[in-house]
Amino acid sequence: QVRLVESGGGSVQAGGSLRLSCAASGRTFSTYVMAWFRQAPGKEREFVAVIKWSGDITNYADSVKGRFTISRDNNKNTVYLQMNSLKPEDTAVYYCAATERFYTSTYRVAARYDYWGQGTQVTVSS
Repeated sequence: QVRLVESGGGSVQAGGSLRLSCAASGRTFSTYVMAWFRQAPGKEREFVAVIKWSGDITNYADSVKGRFTISRDNNKNTVYLQMNSLKPEDTAVYYCAATERFYTSTYRVAARYDYWGQGTQVTVSS
């Protein structure tokens, strides 16, 4: 069992930055693939970014590529999402997720992840 707790959300103007953190506890953090998803009101939960166990491989949704950076510190059991050049369309609840396997073709699918945090709200105003 893994417990995930997100933090760092808030309100920011367009063009601003935020850094989200997700602290994990309960199992060996380095054995989990970690990802960020987001869900805007009335929309489905969508993939944002993923990072493999050692942090050497990352992937991003096209909508955030070049603006967001996912990273992890296995010594601190924490994964981060640095969000720059934020846009109003980035407004959503952001969720941290974990799975032990990396699904090469379906890592963008929320159902592939076994553990989820409670989410943190990010609001970007124009």
